[in-house]
Amino acid sequence: MSLRKFGPDDIILNTMRTYPPVKFFIYSGSIYYNSLPNRSGTVSDNLLSVTGGALSLYEYNVDRVVLRDRGAGYNSDPIYPFIVKSSAGEYIRTASSGGISGDKDYALAFDAGDTIAGIYPLTAAISREYMAANHSDCAPPCRPCNTWPVGCPGDPPPYNKHYYALKNRLNHYAYLSEHFKVMSSYEDGWDKSIEPLNLISIPSIFYGSRIREGSVSLKWYVTGTLAGELRDTKRNGELIQVGGTREAMVSRDIPNGTGLDRPPDPMVAGVVMYNEGFILLTGSWSLCSDTMKLIPGATATNPAWVHFAAGAQEGTDAAPAAASYLSASFEINFEGQNDTQVYTMFAKARRGEANYSNNPTFVQSGSSYLQLTNSYTYEENTQRRIKNTVSSSYPGYNAPFKRQVFISRVAIYDDSKNLIGVATLADPILKQEEEEYTFKIKLDI
Repeated sequence: MSLRKFGPDDIILNTMRTYPPVKFFIYSGSIYYNSLPNRSGTVSDNLLSVTGGALSLYEYNVDRVVLRDRGAGYNSDPIYPFIVKSSAGEYIRTASSGGISGDKDYALAFDAGDTIAGIYPLTAAISREYMAANHSDCAPPCRPCNTWPVGCPGDPPPYNKHYYALKNRLNHYAYLSEHFKVMSSYEDGWDKSIEPLNLISIPSIFYGSRIREGSVSLKWYVTGTLAGELRDTKRNGELIQVGGTREAMVSRDIPNGTGLDRPPDPMVAGVVMYNEGFILLTGSWSLCSDTMKLIPGATATNPAWVHFAAGAQEGTDAAPAAASYLSASFEINFEGQNDTQVYTMFAKARRGEANYSNNPTFVQSGSSYLQLTNSYTYEENTQRRIKNTVSSSYPGYNAPFKRQVFISRVAIYDDSKNLIGVATLADPILKQEEEEYTFKIKLDI
């Protein structure tokens, strides 16, 4: 083994950026992530024990039974997170007992020192919330309160807290597009607090640090035919209808005989928040002449973008019966953005260096390791000979001796000479005395 120190130019830290593609297909209330089918296990029908279109964080408790059977002689308890109740007031959101839904239940259900257990697996999936018109109203009986909670002292909170949490961010992105604004007089004007909305939430585990601009595509199929497609063609968050079977792809009519021959104004059906992972749809025009029940408790209506992804992990409103929109299917495509810090290290084996091996076969067989040892002396054998590993092309003839080694691993040590990593070569490399090698090692952090 030869220990060498990295030089000032031997270590490089850079950032690797990748754009992994993501696809969700939604049909009859089921979600399929990147076209992955359901994988059955030995214990459970679903190998990861999560709903369709979801990810299991760390894939804990994969294909493990929930109960143990001591009489059968095996112990298969699943692992679980836990904390001990203390004055800090911490608790696990996915607690398996105690009915924790807030601070009140936490205070009453557990005593100091009690163990609070959680549940694995921790899962993430996309969800969809449909918000009907005038969704800014508080829970009845209550007057409308667009400035909640300031404008409604003592009143219950509004129905759609997720929308209220996004209002400031929507107005913040108004510098990208007027369509982000909650209230605007642009074109015919709008007020997102009172018009129907469709909020699609995408957890960050699916896209990484952010969603890539210009990669978002939403497709609505009716009986297998593309009824409409939205894309962020301007890369500014506007979701513009670019395809489908709709007869008029314009937001205004061009008078006959005017001689105008120009592209129509873009039909913006919503916006996408790249950093936060939210898609907010507001388009209410009909996509086709078919009718279907897309809103709970409502009559059949023509499909519109505010009804997109009906049945996909519905949030505040219950999902309509799947049989009422069997002809509809939805597809969400985008690219994530992952930024990974990468250490690149160049380990150099220079000429005349790295010419010794700790492998016992490096020395000639039968050579004594010690020359003398007693109560006062420990002396190694200075006459030990290195085995000649130079191959010869002729039988019965030994080629002249050359100092050479086979490099199979490169170990990385810290300043205190603690081993922190080992890079193993697929095939050992022969290094002779006059040769020089540089090994390029990359480490993601």
